Amino acid sequence: MKRVLITGALGQIGSELTERLRRDLGVDSVIATDIRKPDNNPTVENGQFETLDVQDYDSFLDMAKRYEVDTIIHLAALLSATAEQRPAFAWQLNMGGLMNGLEVARELGEGIKFFAPSSIAAYGPDAEPDSTPQDTVMHPTTMYGVTKVAGELLENYYHDKYGVDTRSVRFPGLISYKVEPGGGTTDYAVDIFYEALKNKSYKSFIAEGTYMDMMYMDDAIDAIVDLMNADSDRLDHRNAFNITAMSFAPEEIAAAIKKRIPEFEMHYEVDPVRQGIAESWPNSIDCHCAVDEWNFTPSYDLERMTDEMLMRLEKKFETEGMVAK
Repeated sequence: MKRVLITGALGQIGSELTERLRRDLGVDSVIATDIRKPDNNPTVENGQFETLDVQDYDSFLDMAKRYEVDTIIHLAALLSATAEQRPAFAWQLNMGGLMNGLEVARELGEGIKFFAPSSIAAYGPDAEPDSTPQDTVMHPTTMYGVTKVAGELLENYYHDKYGVDTRSVRFPGLISYKVEPGGGTTDYAVDIFYEALKNKSYKSFIAEGTYMDMMYMDDAIDAIVDLMNADSDRLDHRNAFNITAMSFAPEEIAAAIKKRIPEFEMHYEVDPVRQGIAESWPNSIDCHCAVDEWNFTPSYDLERMTDEMLMRLEKKFETEGMVAK
């Protein structure tokens, strides 16, 4: 990667990836884009930023050519719970935007790398729930999951048919202190830290005993960078690699927080929609292919992540003038 265009750069992954790549490649070598351009936003103000609707193919292509990019990281998408509320729009955005991105990569020609993330949502209730393998049946029951399976197949098609250097991972739930949740089923694992510090309690919309794979955002960003820099000849499973760092249920993350904030209390107010989504996903996935093919190695487990999240959020609250109770 030398010159990168990122779509959906204001989202949870995009904002942190943009910051990382600006450090690695230089501010002028990263073109962050999103459909909106808010004021007083570091992603907008600290480097190259352009407004882009990924459903506008001509603008997408023009921007990629104008900046002479060699890598496209396509993150613009509607997430799981939000996609269930607006399934037609989710298909239009998730698949139409992806198709445009792949067409732009094909038009730019040989040597272009393309990344668009998949998700554990690509699995459905028919998959093995524990240590779900890299290659298995995928029958998702959510629109988000459907778009992720279709996206994996489409990226494989563009690699096999046109030689586009497509690469992807199936992300688990991602946990970060920098950007607040944006409509995902696993977002309870971010909300809980905010509420633990603000109110010393949390109402979980996911039921006790519901296991899902998770990853701290630093590991997720490292995974994208490492995969995009990996030797292409080593990659057998381009679209997409299973990756994970930990699997836990709500009561386990609550217990980890309670060890550090003894007065913290967890309650349950289960959302049937998000609970149904969670139950259709694996309890844990097998990521040995990512380890074997590009040396994937996460650094954060539940305990280390809990320490980091609480410490970082306390500092964030102080900076923003908020006071934890």
